[in-house]
Amino acid sequence: MKVRRTLALLLILAGLMVLLPAAWAELPDDPGASVSAGAAPPQGFLPYARPTSAKRLRSYSSDMFGPYPFLAAAATAGFDQATRTPPEWNQGAAGYGKRFASDFGIAAVSTSTRYALAEVLKEDPLYYRCECKGIFPRLSHAVVSSVTARRGGDGHRVISIPALVAPYAGTMAATYSWYQTRYNAADGFRMGNYNLLVSVVGSMVREFSPRSFFTRKRPSSDPGLQR
Repeated sequence: MKVRRTLALLLILAGLMVLLPAAWAELPDDPGASVSAGAAPPQGFLPYARPTSAKRLRSYSSDMFGPYPFLAAAATAGFDQATRTPPEWNQGAAGYGKRFASDFGIAAVSTSTRYALAEVLKEDPLYYRCECKGIFPRLSHAVVSSVTARRGGDGHRVISIPALVAPYAGTMAATYSWYQTRYNAADGFRMGNYNLLVSVVGSMVREFSPRSFFTRKRPSSDPGLQR
């Protein structure tokens, strides 16, 4: 099982190595620069307006209790059920229920950590869809958005410490609470790698899903396509 997971991780990482250079190449030379009046914004970017506290709270609530966290936990629990992870939870409805609760708990800790750290570091934790066209540019945008965030009044992109730390916070919390009799810190870090990949997949889902499913209709005066 560990061999299969390792191979899957290596394949996904190899794909990311291909996507990331192309994605960064699409970014403008000065992505943090404000768009001048009357000028067309660079491809993939819209004039930025930092979301209010109320919008950030709504986004946090959606990421905690919206459709995606439940669907992601259900899918991950199904994979864990198929691979008997952990084996002592057995099979059947009871085993699946434990795995679902575990995966949902990991996601909840990860989400709370990301939003809390984003507030401390003054980052914008919302996901913004790409204004570009084509599958590959939008896929690249989703990958980059998984490890970056907007900051400041101009919304320039930075490598996001909250986005990189949060997946490991969730799995480490599981390791030292309900997994403590089986896993150690190394296992928590290993599971954090998979959790990070899940966040990348989540960005892809948000990028390509129907907007009515994961997004709210925004006023026409609100720049940026937010979750």
